[in-house]
Amino acid sequence: MHNMISLNSIIFNGMDATRIDVQVQLSSGLSRPEFNIIGLADRAVKESAERIRNVLSALNLSLPPKRLTVNLSPADVEKSGSHFDLPILCGILCAMGVLPDTQLSQYVILGEVGLDGAIVKAGGVLPASVWAASNNLGIICPASTGGEALMSGHKNIIAAAHVLDLINHFKGTQIIPMPSAPTVADTTTHKIDMADVHGQAAAKRALEIAAAGGHAMLMVGPPGSGKTMLASRLPTIMPELTANEILESSIIYSIAGQLNGQSLIATRPFRSVHHTSSAVSLAGGGADARPGEISLAHNGVLFLDELPEFNRTTLEILRQPMESGTIMISRARRNATYPARFQLIAAMNPCPCGHLGNAAMSCSRAPRCAEAYQNKISGPLLDRIDLHVDVDAVNPWEMNNNDTTPRETSAEIRARVVAAREQQLARQGCVNAHLDGPDLDAAAPLTPELTSFLNMAAEKMNMSARGYNRIRRIARTIADLRGGENIEMDDLTEALSYRPINRGKYGVKL
Repeated sequence: MHNMISLNSIIFNGMDATRIDVQVQLSSGLSRPEFNIIGLADRAVKESAERIRNVLSALNLSLPPKRLTVNLSPADVEKSGSHFDLPILCGILCAMGVLPDTQLSQYVILGEVGLDGAIVKAGGVLPASVWAASNNLGIICPASTGGEALMSGHKNIIAAAHVLDLINHFKGTQIIPMPSAPTVADTTTHKIDMADVHGQAAAKRALEIAAAGGHAMLMVGPPGSGKTMLASRLPTIMPELTANEILESSIIYSIAGQLNGQSLIATRPFRSVHHTSSAVSLAGGGADARPGEISLAHNGVLFLDELPEFNRTTLEILRQPMESGTIMISRARRNATYPARFQLIAAMNPCPCGHLGNAAMSCSRAPRCAEAYQNKISGPLLDRIDLHVDVDAVNPWEMNNNDTTPRETSAEIRARVVAAREQQLARQGCVNAHLDGPDLDAAAPLTPELTSFLNMAAEKMNMSARGYNRIRRIARTIADLRGGENIEMDDLTEALSYRPINRGKYGVKL
């Protein structure tokens, strides 16, 4: 009986990594090879046995006539993913004396292998590299994700393109070079700009407030009024990602398998979700509890167009992460928690045909059809959206190419947004949308006159306690945009205009 070989691999529970001990043992007593993988492995892991047989054949090797047992420990944690191919293969090669197990045990190994021995891309290389560096271990990964591993600042990286390259590297006949440094996209320029938008001064102002304070926003208007165009330009007026936010967003994309191996997520994510998307695609989940659109939009924008067309149960998922900034995915044997601090920007038509209020184009069923259409969205979700804005159709004169009226660029608006954000971070350490309790009282105090005015307005508008506090947060953001120390009456009245009694001419009730 040979000694047991023990190598390191990894799985993820949300953003947290868990070490998996890949134990390989060859036992004598059989006349033909027997290959078993145990340790609560899913189908993708168990199928690695056939892939490994073909790789060994491509290397002119074969399994000895012994019982080969691969145990993935701890045995009570479910293992999923094809990235276990490479550590299992390395363990077998160590047991056969082809690779030195004493050296490979100093690495975290992950990667899928092809039938010809090529090592192909695996998700989660960036967080695996971060974990390996913090535990004084090197990392062995596919060559295509070597730049991703380098993003963590790790220096002990072996990024191999083929199993034969890995064997030759440890035998000393070949040196696998360090991967090239990852690139960071230029965040100072954008292909789209707020100056592209004609008219819509009120909507632009609301977007500026949303960007400055991190507020959620709903735009209601007819088709073609520019709601999607406006939403797509929100990231261009938001502050640039910090170094910590870049790493955090890149880790989420790496776990989801959506990170380009040579670049970081250096710009604010903008996730536009189709209304046919399922609850799992929005919240995350599946067998390996991967992040969904809510987490992929972390530090950025989650855009939901045609809001009433979404399944109501799917939309209700948004309520908890909008408040807490995290989302927990619970499965039978795994719980994963992902960050979900996103800005929700939603858009909707006022009715199914979209032309409510236009006598020339609206259907004969108005306004009853509009009420039924708008009631598809629950009151509690609407109450969590700070800014409600009517977006009217653009006047043809405003679309005239000869219009010489200057339009503000994204850079000009971003300068005001950045100044307001800096004021918020210096005052309370977070954006205004996240203020609550004593922190809100300290950051947004109201004079007796303003308090009395807001109380009367809240009573007339049947405002909830949550809505009352959201008005205070919006007013605080408006004051920050003008550089004011205290909230004034103009700030408060403008904040109230974004939560009118009937949400404007389209008649959507609060």
